[in-house]
Amino acid sequence: MKQVKALAGQTIVYGVPSIIGRLLNYLLVPLYTRAFSTSDFGTVTSLYAYVSFLNIVLTYGMETSLFNFSRMAEDKKKVFSTILTSVTISSLIFLSLAYVFRFNIAAFVKDPTHPDFIIWVALILSADALASVAFAKLREQNKARNFAIIKSFNILIYILFNIFFIVICPKIYADPNNILYGLVQHIYNPNLGVGYVFISNVASSVITLFMLLPTMSKAGIHFDMQLWKKIMPYALPLLLAGLAGMVNETLDRIILLYLLPDDIAKQQIGIYGACYKISIIITMFVQAFRYAAEPYFFAHSKDEDFYKMFADVTKYFIIGCLLIFLGTMFNLPWIQYFVGKNFRSGLAVVPILLLANLCLGVFYNLSMWYKLAHKTMYGAYLTIFGAVITIVINVVFIPKYGYMASAWATLICYAATMVMSYITSRKQFPVKFDMPRIGLYFALSLTLYLTSEYIHIGSTVANLIFDNCMIVAFAVIVYLVERPTFAILKKK
Repeated sequence: MKQVKALAGQTIVYGVPSIIGRLLNYLLVPLYTRAFSTSDFGTVTSLYAYVSFLNIVLTYGMETSLFNFSRMAEDKKKVFSTILTSVTISSLIFLSLAYVFRFNIAAFVKDPTHPDFIIWVALILSADALASVAFAKLREQNKARNFAIIKSFNILIYILFNIFFIVICPKIYADPNNILYGLVQHIYNPNLGVGYVFISNVASSVITLFMLLPTMSKAGIHFDMQLWKKIMPYALPLLLAGLAGMVNETLDRIILLYLLPDDIAKQQIGIYGACYKISIIITMFVQAFRYAAEPYFFAHSKDEDFYKMFADVTKYFIIGCLLIFLGTMFNLPWIQYFVGKNFRSGLAVVPILLLANLCLGVFYNLSMWYKLAHKTMYGAYLTIFGAVITIVINVVFIPKYGYMASAWATLICYAATMVMSYITSRKQFPVKFDMPRIGLYFALSLTLYLTSEYIHIGSTVANLIFDNCMIVAFAVIVYLVERPTFAILKKK
Protein backbone atom coordinates (compact mmCIF):
# COMPACT_ATOMS: atom_id res chain seq x y z
CA MET A 1 0.00 0.00 0.00
CA LYS A 2 2.91 2.33 0.76
CA GLN A 3 4.27 1.89 -2.78
CA VAL A 4 0.83 2.29 -4.36
CA LYS A 5 0.27 5.48 -2.36
CA ALA A 6 3.70 6.80 -3.35
CA LEU A 7 2.99 6.17 -7.02
CA ALA A 8 -0.45 7.75 -6.67
CA GLY A 9 1.18 10.82 -5.13
CA GLN A 10 3.69 11.06 -7.98
CA THR A 11 0.88 10.66 -10.49
CA ILE A 12 -0.98 13.56 -8.90
CA VAL A 13 2.09 15.82 -8.95
CA TYR A 14 2.81 15.00 -12.59
CA GLY A 15 -0.88 15.02 -13.42
CA VAL A 16 -1.87 18.40 -12.01
CA PRO A 17 -0.05 20.50 -14.64
CA SER A 18 -0.85 17.97 -17.34
CA ILE A 19 -4.55 17.80 -16.52
CA ILE A 20 -4.98 21.51 -15.80
CA GLY A 21 -2.92 22.34 -18.86
CA ARG A 22 -4.88 20.00 -21.06
CA LEU A 23 -8.11 21.42 -19.69
CA LEU A 24 -6.93 24.95 -20.42
CA ASN A 25 -5.72 23.79 -23.80
CA TYR A 26 -9.06 22.06 -24.16
CA LEU A 27 -10.69 25.46 -23.67
CA LEU A 28 -8.92 26.57 -26.84
CA VAL A 29 -11.11 24.15 -28.79
CA PRO A 30 -14.17 26.42 -28.50
CA LEU A 31 -11.95 29.27 -29.66
CA TYR A 32 -10.53 27.35 -32.63
CA THR A 33 -13.86 25.89 -33.69
CA ARG A 34 -15.42 29.35 -33.70
CA ALA A 35 -12.51 31.41 -35.03
CA PHE A 36 -11.59 29.00 -37.85
CA SER A 37 -13.58 27.11 -40.46
CA THR A 38 -13.76 23.31 -40.39
CA SER A 39 -11.29 23.30 -43.28
CA ASP A 40 -8.78 25.58 -41.52
CA PHE A 41 -9.02 23.53 -38.35
CA GLY A 42 -8.47 20.48 -40.53
CA THR A 43 -5.14 22.03 -41.62
CA VAL A 44 -4.06 22.31 -37.98
CA THR A 45 -5.24 18.78 -37.20
CA SER A 46 -3.48 17.17 -40.16
CA LEU A 47 -0.17 18.99 -39.58
CA TYR A 48 -0.15 18.04 -35.91
CA ALA A 49 -0.73 14.44 -36.98
CA TYR A 50 2.63 14.64 -38.78
CA VAL A 51 4.12 16.29 -35.68
CA SER A 52 3.11 13.27 -33.60
CA PHE A 53 5.06 10.95 -35.91
CA LEU A 54 8.11 13.16 -36.07
CA ASN A 55 8.20 13.60 -32.28
CA ILE A 56 8.79 9.85 -32.05
CA VAL A 57 11.49 9.96 -34.75
CA LEU A 58 13.41 12.81 -33.14
CA THR A 59 13.46 11.26 -29.65
CA TYR A 60 13.98 7.68 -30.99
CA GLY A 61 13.42 5.90 -27.68
CA MET A 62 15.95 7.97 -25.73
CA GLU A 63 13.61 8.87 -22.86
CA THR A 64 13.05 5.25 -21.85
CA SER A 65 16.73 4.50 -22.57
CA LEU A 66 17.69 7.19 -20.07
CA PHE A 67 15.67 5.47 -17.34
CA ASN A 68 16.98 2.03 -18.20
CA PHE A 69 20.70 2.81 -18.51
CA SER A 70 20.74 5.25 -15.60
CA ARG A 71 19.61 2.50 -13.21
CA MET A 72 22.55 0.30 -14.34
CA ALA A 73 25.34 2.84 -14.81
CA GLU A 74 27.63 4.16 -12.11
CA ASP A 75 28.10 7.41 -14.02
CA LYS A 76 24.56 8.67 -14.64
CA LYS A 77 25.92 11.99 -15.89
CA LYS A 78 27.66 10.23 -18.76
CA VAL A 79 24.40 8.53 -19.76
CA PHE A 80 22.52 11.83 -19.71
CA SER A 81 25.23 13.66 -21.65
CA THR A 82 25.55 10.97 -24.32
CA ILE A 83 21.80 10.83 -24.91
CA LEU A 84 21.39 14.63 -24.90
CA THR A 85 24.27 15.09 -27.36
CA SER A 86 22.84 12.46 -29.68
CA VAL A 87 19.38 14.08 -29.72
CA THR A 88 20.89 17.57 -30.19
CA ILE A 89 22.85 16.53 -33.28
CA SER A 90 19.93 14.69 -34.88
CA SER A 91 17.57 17.63 -34.17
CA LEU A 92 19.91 20.13 -35.83
CA ILE A 93 20.19 17.90 -38.91
CA PHE A 94 16.40 17.59 -39.07
CA LEU A 95 15.89 21.36 -38.73
CA SER A 96 18.34 22.04 -41.56
CA LEU A 97 16.68 19.52 -43.88
CA ALA A 98 13.22 20.90 -43.10
CA TYR A 99 14.38 24.41 -44.05
CA VAL A 100 16.00 23.29 -47.32
CA PHE A 101 13.01 21.18 -48.43
CA ARG A 102 10.21 23.33 -46.96
CA PHE A 103 8.50 23.95 -50.32
CA ASN A 104 8.50 20.26 -51.24
CA ILE A 105 7.19 19.28 -47.82
CA ALA A 106 4.43 21.91 -47.98
CA ALA A 107 3.29 20.51 -51.32
CA PHE A 108 3.35 16.95 -49.95
CA VAL A 109 1.07 17.82 -47.00
CA LYS A 110 -1.31 19.57 -49.40
CA ASP A 111 -0.63 23.08 -48.08
CA PRO A 112 1.70 24.49 -50.77
CA THR A 113 0.91 28.14 -50.01
CA HIS A 114 2.38 27.96 -46.51
CA PRO A 115 6.00 26.73 -46.49
CA ASP A 116 6.46 28.96 -43.45
CA PHE A 117 4.23 26.54 -41.51
CA ILE A 118 6.80 23.82 -42.20
CA ILE A 119 9.65 25.87 -40.70
CA TRP A 120 7.61 26.65 -37.59
CA VAL A 121 6.65 23.02 -37.13
CA ALA A 122 10.31 22.00 -37.52
CA LEU A 123 11.31 24.49 -34.81
CA ILE A 124 8.63 23.09 -32.50
CA LEU A 125 9.79 19.52 -33.09
CA SER A 126 13.49 20.28 -32.58
CA ALA A 127 12.94 22.24 -29.37
CA ASP A 128 10.54 19.61 -28.00
CA ALA A 129 12.98 16.76 -28.75
CA LEU A 130 15.69 18.40 -26.64
CA ALA A 131 13.19 19.29 -23.93
CA SER A 132 11.94 15.69 -23.77
CA VAL A 133 15.40 14.47 -22.72
CA ALA A 134 15.66 17.16 -20.04
CA PHE A 135 12.16 16.34 -18.78
CA ALA A 136 13.08 12.65 -18.69
CA LYS A 137 16.09 13.53 -16.52
CA LEU A 138 13.86 15.39 -14.08
CA ARG A 139 11.58 12.33 -13.91
CA GLU A 140 14.55 10.02 -13.41
CA GLN A 141 15.68 12.20 -10.49
CA ASN A 142 12.14 12.24 -9.04
CA LYS A 143 12.02 16.03 -9.39
CA ALA A 144 8.30 15.99 -10.02
CA ARG A 145 7.80 19.53 -8.69
CA ASN A 146 10.35 21.05 -11.09
CA PHE A 147 8.80 19.04 -13.91
CA ALA A 148 5.33 20.26 -13.00
CA ILE A 149 6.34 23.93 -12.74
CA ILE A 150 8.09 24.01 -16.13
CA LYS A 151 5.30 22.06 -17.83
CA SER A 152 2.77 24.49 -16.37
CA PHE A 153 4.68 27.48 -17.75
CA ASN A 154 4.88 25.78 -21.16
CA ILE A 155 1.12 25.38 -21.26
CA LEU A 156 0.42 28.86 -19.90
CA ILE A 157 2.68 30.52 -22.48
CA TYR A 158 1.05 28.60 -25.31
CA ILE A 159 -2.45 29.57 -24.20
CA LEU A 160 -1.58 33.24 -23.65
CA PHE A 161 -0.02 33.55 -27.10
CA ASN A 162 -3.08 31.91 -28.66
CA ILE A 163 -5.41 34.33 -26.90
CA PHE A 164 -3.22 37.28 -27.85
CA PHE A 165 -3.00 36.46 -31.56
CA ILE A 166 -6.42 34.93 -32.16
CA VAL A 167 -8.63 37.05 -29.86
CA ILE A 168 -6.92 40.31 -28.87
CA CYS A 169 -4.96 41.23 -32.01
CA PRO A 170 -7.91 40.92 -34.45
CA LYS A 171 -10.01 43.26 -32.28
CA ILE A 172 -7.26 45.86 -32.05
CA TYR A 173 -6.42 45.52 -35.76
CA ALA A 174 -10.05 46.19 -36.67
CA ASP A 175 -10.03 49.48 -34.71
CA PRO A 176 -7.50 52.03 -36.07
CA ASN A 177 -8.39 54.38 -33.19
CA ASN A 178 -7.12 51.91 -30.58
CA ILE A 179 -4.03 53.14 -28.78
CA LEU A 180 -2.26 49.82 -29.51
CA TYR A 181 -3.16 49.77 -33.21
CA GLY A 182 0.30 50.87 -34.38
CA LEU A 183 2.04 48.15 -32.40
CA VAL A 184 -0.33 45.40 -33.46
CA GLN A 185 -0.12 46.49 -37.09
CA HIS A 186 3.61 45.68 -37.03
CA ILE A 187 3.35 42.24 -35.38
CA TYR A 188 0.00 40.91 -36.61
CA ASN A 189 -0.97 39.71 -40.09
CA PRO A 190 -4.65 38.71 -40.40
CA ASN A 191 -3.84 36.61 -43.46
CA LEU A 192 -1.85 34.13 -41.35
CA GLY A 193 -5.02 32.81 -39.68
CA VAL A 194 -4.32 29.35 -38.25
CA GLY A 195 -0.60 30.06 -38.59
CA TYR A 196 -0.78 31.74 -35.19
CA VAL A 197 -1.52 28.35 -33.62
CA PHE A 198 1.94 27.23 -34.76
CA ILE A 199 3.60 30.54 -33.84
CA SER A 200 2.19 30.23 -30.32
CA ASN A 201 3.59 26.72 -30.11
CA VAL A 202 7.03 27.88 -31.30
CA ALA A 203 7.08 30.52 -28.56
CA SER A 204 6.09 28.09 -25.80
CA SER A 205 8.53 25.38 -26.95
CA VAL A 206 11.52 27.72 -27.23
CA ILE A 207 10.84 29.43 -23.89
CA THR A 208 10.43 26.02 -22.23
CA LEU A 209 13.78 24.91 -23.65
CA PHE A 210 15.43 27.96 -22.09
CA MET A 211 13.83 27.10 -18.74
CA LEU A 212 15.35 23.62 -18.99
CA LEU A 213 18.87 24.90 -19.69
CA PRO A 214 19.98 24.57 -16.03
CA THR A 215 19.08 20.87 -16.14
CA MET A 216 20.70 20.38 -19.54
CA SER A 217 23.89 22.21 -18.53
CA LYS A 218 24.51 19.64 -15.78
CA ALA A 219 25.09 17.01 -18.46
CA GLY A 220 28.31 18.66 -19.54
CA ILE A 221 29.84 17.93 -22.92
CA HIS A 222 30.60 14.22 -22.90
CA PHE A 223 29.79 11.73 -25.61
CA ASP A 224 30.68 8.11 -24.95
CA MET A 225 30.61 6.28 -28.27
CA GLN A 226 30.80 2.84 -26.64
CA LEU A 227 27.86 3.66 -24.39
CA TRP A 228 25.92 5.07 -27.35
CA LYS A 229 26.47 1.81 -29.24
CA LYS A 230 24.90 -0.06 -26.32
CA ILE A 231 21.97 2.37 -26.05
CA MET A 232 20.96 2.33 -29.71
CA PRO A 233 20.06 -1.41 -29.96
CA TYR A 234 17.78 -0.86 -26.95
CA ALA A 235 16.35 2.45 -28.23
CA LEU A 236 15.73 1.70 -31.92
CA PRO A 237 13.05 -0.96 -31.33
CA LEU A 238 11.33 1.62 -29.12
CA LEU A 239 11.48 4.00 -32.10
CA LEU A 240 9.81 1.36 -34.27
CA ALA A 241 7.23 0.73 -31.56
CA GLY A 242 6.64 4.46 -31.20
CA LEU A 243 6.18 4.97 -34.93
CA ALA A 244 3.82 2.03 -35.17
CA GLY A 245 2.01 3.42 -32.14
CA MET A 246 1.62 6.77 -33.87
CA VAL A 247 0.24 4.98 -36.91
CA ASN A 248 -2.45 3.67 -34.58
CA GLU A 249 -2.99 7.05 -32.93
CA THR A 250 -2.82 9.64 -35.70
CA LEU A 251 -2.49 8.08 -39.15
CA ASP A 252 -6.26 8.14 -39.55
CA ARG A 253 -6.21 11.94 -39.86
CA ILE A 254 -3.61 11.68 -42.61
CA ILE A 255 -5.41 8.87 -44.45
CA LEU A 256 -8.66 10.84 -44.30
CA LEU A 257 -6.88 13.66 -46.14
CA TYR A 258 -6.03 11.36 -49.06
CA LEU A 259 -8.98 8.94 -49.19
CA LEU A 260 -11.84 11.43 -48.96
CA PRO A 261 -12.77 13.84 -51.77
CA ASP A 262 -10.70 17.04 -51.71
CA ASP A 263 -13.77 19.23 -51.23
CA ILE A 264 -14.70 17.61 -47.88
CA ALA A 265 -11.46 16.02 -46.62
CA LYS A 266 -10.22 18.86 -44.43
CA GLN A 267 -13.73 19.57 -43.16
CA GLN A 268 -14.09 15.93 -42.07
CA ILE A 269 -10.64 15.99 -40.46
CA GLY A 270 -11.57 19.19 -38.63
CA ILE A 271 -14.79 17.68 -37.25
CA TYR A 272 -13.07 14.42 -36.30
CA GLY A 273 -10.13 16.26 -34.72
CA ALA A 274 -12.39 18.52 -32.65
CA CYS A 275 -14.45 15.61 -31.28
CA TYR A 276 -11.28 13.60 -30.72
CA LYS A 277 -10.28 16.35 -28.28
CA ILE A 278 -13.15 15.34 -26.00
CA SER A 279 -11.83 11.79 -25.76
CA ILE A 280 -8.40 12.95 -24.57
CA ILE A 281 -9.82 13.36 -21.07
CA ILE A 282 -8.71 9.76 -20.49
CA THR A 283 -5.45 10.45 -22.32
CA MET A 284 -4.62 13.17 -19.78
CA PHE A 285 -4.93 10.66 -16.96
CA VAL A 286 -2.93 8.06 -18.88
CA GLN A 287 -0.17 10.57 -19.61
CA ALA A 288 0.06 11.70 -15.99
CA PHE A 289 0.22 8.08 -14.87
CA ARG A 290 2.97 7.26 -17.38
CA TYR A 291 5.09 10.21 -16.28
CA ALA A 292 5.08 8.86 -12.75
CA ALA A 293 4.86 5.10 -13.35
CA GLU A 294 7.63 4.48 -15.89
CA PRO A 295 10.59 5.74 -13.80
CA TYR A 296 8.92 4.36 -10.65
CA PHE A 297 8.60 0.85 -12.08
CA PHE A 298 12.20 0.91 -13.29
CA ALA A 299 13.41 2.01 -9.86
CA HIS A 300 11.41 -0.68 -7.97
CA SER A 301 11.64 -3.55 -10.47
CA LYS A 302 13.86 -5.58 -8.16
CA ASP A 303 11.66 -5.23 -5.09
CA GLU A 304 10.39 -8.50 -3.63
CA ASP A 305 6.73 -7.53 -3.95
CA PHE A 306 7.08 -5.78 -7.32
CA TYR A 307 4.70 -8.09 -9.21
CA LYS A 308 1.99 -7.77 -6.57
CA MET A 309 2.34 -4.00 -6.53
CA PHE A 310 2.22 -3.90 -10.35
CA ALA A 311 -1.00 -5.94 -10.42
CA ASP A 312 -2.67 -3.69 -7.82
CA VAL A 313 -1.60 -0.52 -9.63
CA THR A 314 -2.94 -1.84 -12.95
CA LYS A 315 -6.32 -2.65 -11.40
CA TYR A 316 -6.68 0.78 -9.79
CA PHE A 317 -5.52 2.44 -13.01
CA ILE A 318 -8.31 0.67 -14.93
CA ILE A 319 -10.85 1.72 -12.30
CA GLY A 320 -9.74 5.33 -12.70
CA CYS A 321 -10.09 5.12 -16.50
CA LEU A 322 -13.59 3.63 -16.21
CA LEU A 323 -14.67 6.45 -13.90
CA ILE A 324 -13.42 8.99 -16.44
CA PHE A 325 -15.24 7.14 -19.24
CA LEU A 326 -18.53 7.25 -17.35
CA GLY A 327 -18.01 10.83 -16.20
CA THR A 328 -17.38 12.02 -19.76
CA MET A 329 -20.23 10.15 -21.40
CA PHE A 330 -22.80 10.98 -18.71
CA ASN A 331 -21.93 14.68 -18.98
CA LEU A 332 -21.61 14.84 -22.76
CA PRO A 333 -24.88 16.85 -23.04
CA TRP A 334 -22.99 19.90 -21.73
CA ILE A 335 -19.40 18.94 -22.62
CA GLN A 336 -20.41 18.99 -26.30
CA TYR A 337 -20.65 22.78 -26.18
CA PHE A 338 -16.88 23.00 -25.96
CA VAL A 339 -16.82 22.49 -29.72
CA GLY A 340 -18.56 24.75 -32.18
CA LYS A 341 -21.97 23.85 -33.58
CA ASN A 342 -20.56 22.91 -36.98
CA PHE A 343 -18.31 20.31 -35.35
CA ARG A 344 -20.86 18.45 -33.17
CA SER A 345 -21.94 16.11 -35.94
CA GLY A 346 -18.92 13.99 -34.98
CA LEU A 347 -19.86 13.36 -31.34
CA ALA A 348 -20.67 9.72 -32.08
CA VAL A 349 -16.93 8.97 -32.10
CA VAL A 350 -16.44 10.04 -28.46
CA PRO A 351 -17.44 6.81 -26.60
CA ILE A 352 -15.52 4.71 -29.14
CA LEU A 353 -12.37 6.79 -28.71
CA LEU A 354 -12.69 6.91 -24.92
CA LEU A 355 -12.70 3.11 -24.77
CA ALA A 356 -9.86 3.01 -27.28
CA ASN A 357 -7.70 5.28 -25.12
CA LEU A 358 -8.53 3.19 -22.06
CA CYS A 359 -7.18 0.11 -23.88
CA LEU A 360 -4.13 2.11 -24.94
CA GLY A 361 -3.47 3.05 -21.31
CA VAL A 362 -3.57 -0.60 -20.24
CA PHE A 363 -1.25 -1.48 -23.14
CA TYR A 364 1.23 1.19 -22.00
CA ASN A 365 1.14 -0.29 -18.51
CA LEU A 366 1.73 -3.83 -19.78
CA SER A 367 4.61 -2.60 -21.97
CA MET A 368 6.85 -2.50 -18.88
CA TRP A 369 7.53 -6.24 -19.23
CA TYR A 370 9.58 -5.95 -22.43
CA LYS A 371 11.30 -2.75 -21.31
CA LEU A 372 12.47 -4.35 -18.06
CA ALA A 373 13.45 -7.58 -19.83
CA HIS A 374 15.51 -5.70 -22.49
CA LYS A 375 13.30 -7.22 -25.18
CA THR A 376 12.12 -3.98 -26.74
CA MET A 377 11.65 -5.64 -30.14
CA TYR A 378 8.47 -7.14 -28.69
CA GLY A 379 7.15 -3.61 -28.39
CA ALA A 380 7.84 -3.09 -32.09
CA TYR A 381 6.16 -6.38 -33.00
CA LEU A 382 3.05 -5.57 -30.97
CA THR A 383 2.61 -2.04 -32.25
CA ILE A 384 3.33 -3.06 -35.86
CA PHE A 385 0.61 -5.69 -35.42
CA GLY A 386 -1.72 -2.88 -34.33
CA ALA A 387 -0.56 -0.63 -37.16
CA VAL A 388 -1.52 -3.25 -39.74
CA ILE A 389 -5.01 -3.43 -38.23
CA THR A 390 -5.29 0.37 -38.27
CA ILE A 391 -4.15 0.75 -41.88
CA VAL A 392 -6.32 -2.06 -43.25
CA ILE A 393 -9.53 -0.90 -41.54
CA ASN A 394 -8.97 2.75 -42.46
CA VAL A 395 -8.09 2.09 -46.09
CA VAL A 396 -10.99 -0.32 -46.62
CA PHE A 397 -13.73 1.55 -44.76
CA ILE A 398 -12.90 5.30 -44.84
CA PRO A 399 -14.21 5.78 -48.43
CA LYS A 400 -17.62 4.51 -47.29
CA TYR A 401 -17.87 5.48 -43.60
CA GLY A 402 -15.48 8.44 -43.27
CA TYR A 403 -14.13 9.25 -39.82
CA MET A 404 -16.41 6.71 -38.10
CA ALA A 405 -14.23 4.01 -39.67
CA SER A 406 -11.20 5.72 -38.16
CA ALA A 407 -12.74 5.72 -34.68
CA TRP A 408 -13.60 2.00 -34.83
CA ALA A 409 -10.18 1.19 -36.25
CA THR A 410 -8.59 2.92 -33.25
CA LEU A 411 -10.64 0.90 -30.75
CA ILE A 412 -10.10 -2.44 -32.49
CA CYS A 413 -6.37 -1.77 -32.82
CA TYR A 414 -5.82 -0.80 -29.18
CA ALA A 415 -7.99 -3.61 -27.85
CA ALA A 416 -6.11 -6.16 -29.98
CA THR A 417 -2.64 -4.92 -28.99
CA MET A 418 -3.66 -4.82 -25.33
CA VAL A 419 -4.77 -8.46 -25.44
CA MET A 420 -1.69 -9.56 -27.40
CA SER A 421 0.62 -7.77 -24.97
CA TYR A 422 -1.07 -9.54 -22.07
CA ILE A 423 -0.75 -12.94 -23.78
CA THR A 424 2.92 -12.50 -24.78
CA SER A 425 3.91 -11.24 -21.32
CA ARG A 426 2.72 -14.35 -19.47
CA LYS A 427 6.04 -16.20 -19.56
CA GLN A 428 8.28 -13.17 -19.15
CA PHE A 429 6.24 -11.24 -16.60
CA PRO A 430 4.46 -13.54 -14.10
CA VAL A 431 2.01 -10.99 -12.72
CA LYS A 432 -1.23 -12.34 -11.31
CA PHE A 433 -3.77 -9.72 -12.32
CA ASP A 434 -7.14 -9.71 -10.58
CA MET A 435 -8.98 -10.55 -13.80
CA PRO A 436 -12.37 -11.41 -12.21
CA ARG A 437 -12.68 -8.00 -10.59
CA ILE A 438 -11.28 -6.15 -13.60
CA GLY A 439 -13.83 -7.95 -15.78
CA LEU A 440 -16.58 -7.10 -13.29
CA TYR A 441 -15.73 -3.39 -13.37
CA PHE A 442 -15.63 -3.34 -17.19
CA ALA A 443 -19.02 -5.09 -17.41
CA LEU A 444 -20.56 -2.83 -14.77
CA SER A 445 -19.38 0.40 -16.41
CA LEU A 446 -20.60 -0.67 -19.86
CA THR A 447 -23.96 -1.72 -18.38
CA LEU A 448 -24.38 1.68 -16.74
CA TYR A 449 -23.41 3.43 -19.98
CA LEU A 450 -25.92 1.45 -22.05
CA THR A 451 -28.58 2.11 -19.38
CA SER A 452 -27.94 5.82 -19.81
CA GLU A 453 -28.16 5.54 -23.60
CA TYR A 454 -31.50 3.75 -23.66
CA ILE A 455 -33.30 5.08 -20.57
CA HIS A 456 -34.38 8.73 -20.52
CA ILE A 457 -36.38 9.91 -17.52
CA GLY A 458 -37.33 13.40 -18.57
CA SER A 459 -35.53 16.68 -19.13
CA THR A 460 -31.82 17.06 -19.87
CA VAL A 461 -31.17 18.21 -16.29
CA ALA A 462 -33.05 15.23 -14.83
CA ASN A 463 -31.09 12.85 -17.05
CA LEU A 464 -27.81 14.47 -16.00
CA ILE A 465 -28.67 14.02 -12.32
CA PHE A 466 -29.71 10.40 -12.87
CA ASP A 467 -26.60 9.60 -14.91
CA ASN A 468 -24.23 11.16 -12.40
CA CYS A 469 -25.93 9.23 -9.62
CA MET A 470 -24.94 6.10 -11.55
CA ILE A 471 -21.29 7.25 -11.38
CA VAL A 472 -21.62 7.47 -7.61
CA ALA A 473 -23.19 4.00 -7.61
CA PHE A 474 -20.24 2.65 -9.60
CA ALA A 475 -17.76 4.19 -7.16
CA VAL A 476 -19.65 2.81 -4.15
CA ILE A 477 -19.74 -0.71 -5.62
CA VAL A 478 -16.00 -0.56 -6.35
CA TYR A 479 -15.33 0.57 -2.78
CA LEU A 480 -17.44 -2.21 -1.29
CA VAL A 481 -15.74 -4.85 -3.44
CA GLU A 482 -12.23 -3.50 -2.78
CA ARG A 483 -12.67 -2.71 0.93
CA PRO A 484 -11.37 -6.12 2.12
CA THR A 485 -8.29 -5.66 -0.08
CA PHE A 486 -7.67 -2.19 1.35
CA ALA A 487 -7.90 -3.60 4.88
CA ILE A 488 -5.37 -6.37 4.14
CA LEU A 489 -2.94 -3.97 2.48
CA LYS A 490 -3.12 -1.54 5.39
CA LYS A 491 -2.30 -4.32 7.86
CA LYS A 492 0.74 -5.22 5.77
